[in-house]
Amino acid sequence: MSKQVKPLGKGKNPRASSSVVAPLRQKNILFPIVGIGASAGGLEALEQFLGHVPVKSGMAFVIVQHLDPTHQGLLPELLQRTTGMEVFQVKDRMRVKPNCAYVIPSNKDMSILHGVLHLFEPSAPRGLRLPIDFFFSSLAEDRQEASIGVILSGMGSDGTMGLRAIKAKGGLALAQEPASSGFASMPESAINAGLTDVVASADDLPGKIIDYLRHTLTISKTEDSPPEEKDQSSLEKIVILLRAKTGQDFSLYKKNTIYRRIERRMNIHQISKIGSYVRFLQENPQELDFLFKELLIGVTNFFRDLEAWEQLQGEAIPALLAGRPGGGTLRAWSVGCSTGEEAYSLGIALTEALEQIKSTDNFTLQIFSTDLDQDAIDKARHGFYPATIAAHVSAKRLQRFFIKEGNGYRIGKEIRKMVTFATQNVIMHPPFTKLDILICRNLLIYLTPEIQKKLIPLFHYSLNPGGILFLGSSEAVSTFTDLFAPLHTKSRLFRRRESVLLAEPSVFASTFVHAPPRVFKEIEILKPTVNLQSLADQLLLQRFSPPAVLTNDQGDILYISGRTGKYLEPAAGKANWNIFAMAREEIRFDLGNGFQKAIRQKEPVIAKGLKVGTNGTTQSVDITIQAIEKPEALRGMVMIVFTDVATVIKKKTSGRSRTISADSARVLELEQEVQKANEALQSTREEMQSSKEELTSTNEELQSTNEELQSTNEELTTSREEMQSLNEELQTVNAEQQSKMEELSRVNDDMHNLLNSTEIVTIFLDNKLNIRRFTTGADKLFKLLPGDVGRPLSDITNDLLYPDMAEEARDVLRKLVFSEKQISATDGRWFSVRIMPYRTMENVIAGVVITFADITAAKTLETELRQENARLKDLIKAEK
Repeated sequence: MSKQVKPLGKGKNPRASSSVVAPLRQKNILFPIVGIGASAGGLEALEQFLGHVPVKSGMAFVIVQHLDPTHQGLLPELLQRTTGMEVFQVKDRMRVKPNCAYVIPSNKDMSILHGVLHLFEPSAPRGLRLPIDFFFSSLAEDRQEASIGVILSGMGSDGTMGLRAIKAKGGLALAQEPASSGFASMPESAINAGLTDVVASADDLPGKIIDYLRHTLTISKTEDSPPEEKDQSSLEKIVILLRAKTGQDFSLYKKNTIYRRIERRMNIHQISKIGSYVRFLQENPQELDFLFKELLIGVTNFFRDLEAWEQLQGEAIPALLAGRPGGGTLRAWSVGCSTGEEAYSLGIALTEALEQIKSTDNFTLQIFSTDLDQDAIDKARHGFYPATIAAHVSAKRLQRFFIKEGNGYRIGKEIRKMVTFATQNVIMHPPFTKLDILICRNLLIYLTPEIQKKLIPLFHYSLNPGGILFLGSSEAVSTFTDLFAPLHTKSRLFRRRESVLLAEPSVFASTFVHAPPRVFKEIEILKPTVNLQSLADQLLLQRFSPPAVLTNDQGDILYISGRTGKYLEPAAGKANWNIFAMAREEIRFDLGNGFQKAIRQKEPVIAKGLKVGTNGTTQSVDITIQAIEKPEALRGMVMIVFTDVATVIKKKTSGRSRTISADSARVLELEQEVQKANEALQSTREEMQSSKEELTSTNEELQSTNEELQSTNEELTTSREEMQSLNEELQTVNAEQQSKMEELSRVNDDMHNLLNSTEIVTIFLDNKLNIRRFTTGADKLFKLLPGDVGRPLSDITNDLLYPDMAEEARDVLRKLVFSEKQISATDGRWFSVRIMPYRTMENVIAGVVITFADITAAKTLETELRQENARLKDLIKAEK
């Protein structure tokens, strides 16, 4: 059950309790979840932040702070004093609700899935944990554009990578003004990385968030039309302004992506119309730089998608090196490298792969790494990264390939010398060529389909035969299966195929290309070394001579030899070069069955005696279908050969003989049709049987899943009842504790007033005679300050003529007998000093209590009485 702290009354914080923002609950809009990261000095910043959040803001706040893993945290109780929202300490599987705050418990990592918080045991050792990055990254995936990240006071750089993930999903990133924070390292790290949308003091940040969300809701209400229907003229003007400022043309990027990024900047500046934003850009040129950075935001880190990198290092690279002669150069190109993490990751992977296969060949590694952003390239060249990379780079790799410098790591010379960085626009500038590996991860998804169709062939041209293409998890080679064969589909690893339909690489329109014309002239005259037509003709001459068609494994026609008009004809409507669409109706069914059988069996399949109508007559044809294994260039393709069968011409016979012959031919034809029908029926039965078995298996799995879900539902119902019962018990205990706290507070107030009213100075010491507490007035006898708590009393100077006070206190501790003496001060005052053992409620001695009662008046009166007595004695003696 969650740990809930009772909120303060409304009168405690008028600003925090007033509803200044309408709840953010609208159709199809997730309520925002604000992730807050803090470390050293974070308590004060958190109190300032939450103290300015309205109770009914419609937002939820999840607080991730670096906590001592060995102590129970009191942060929820401390924060509850400053806010009217309910503050919870997170328990596993707690659902986030609006208008509440949630605090991570100590010694836990936290993630979020579908609005539910999950706790994990920390996997990293103490000192290397990055709980803020961990939570912010999951928040970005779960809440997308409704995610908000805030970095407050703290040491280190935790949270920077998490803000990058939030920015990539279209969320809002904020940081506390470093000058107003107790420890500025964390906010400065996020600001220096160029990730923050808003920088302000902790008490101003809630208002910035509320203004942003109000404007976002206004935009979502008034502009529900898709980007294509919005003001295209203003959008094009922004693209023109960006091109004039940066030299980069974003017209080839997806319109939706561009508009979302522009809309974020509009929301930050609270601009409602895109036309107004165009004017704002014209009046504020520096905003163009921010927008350019916004459009280039990329989520990157070392060995992103670790499983894919393991496939590259463990399978693809060894297979690439297997057929390579030693002493050569391995060339690679990282497209859209951002700040260089992927390029360096590739260098590390190649180095380790060479060591794993124990290659004795001395390969030279050369990696080209390019990006549009000059600032990102400069950071990549510098090769310095924050300590947070320890979350993605193993300790072994950190020790070998990196050098520890200050609060971060610098890439070692072994890897740095093999990587060359440069600014480049892959769309407009000539590509690198003769490559063995090409990495382009999560760039294609931002480009239009037309540009993607031009880049994939360009990548094919850039790679050597058998080269590796490594794409992002959301990218594919699309329809270019004839250019690249999948090595591992899930990891998006592809091998360059030799067979190509395009005899020349794609060349971009001259309006988009700024490179010298001669560069592309040289590219255009280069021809592939392997020609599809020559290979296909050679195979046909060796094994076939009739009309034939070469297709891929999907039936798409790649090459036609001879006249195939009797068997194939273009289908009506949009052009479709699939053989099943073009095959004549009489042979379409048999062709389809034979094609699938040839793919499965890897052996030739012959469909005999098929009838095709031609020019009013019927032609018999045999169709041979074979999946090709050799040569290597044609592997995976299918050859379909059409062989006409000659009709037997018989001599003239008598009328009766002709009748019998015709009847026999008719019977033979019917038998052949029946045989074909039986074969088709048998094939259908086999397919139905296979489908039935699959459906039976699926049904059993669904039944098993249903039973598991029912069992889980029963367990959850039982758990819910137990949690409700536990909640009631906790509420009862909480009420009792609250009552005891109030009683203790009253007793504390009474004791404080009692001690003040007696005007007796009291000092409490522990068993080592260190100061535990002292009352008002102690500073008049001892030179005490509030910070002296914990120091030995003997180290504090005082006005008493009592050098043996410490020794007297030790005797009291040893003998448990109080001591009382009258001691004078240097200024003539007198005090009754009483030293007693300090006993707890369990009758345990826990130090001593020293009281100082001012008896100066009594001593003065005593002196006067003594003097008066002496005077009276003298008078009496004189009278005698």
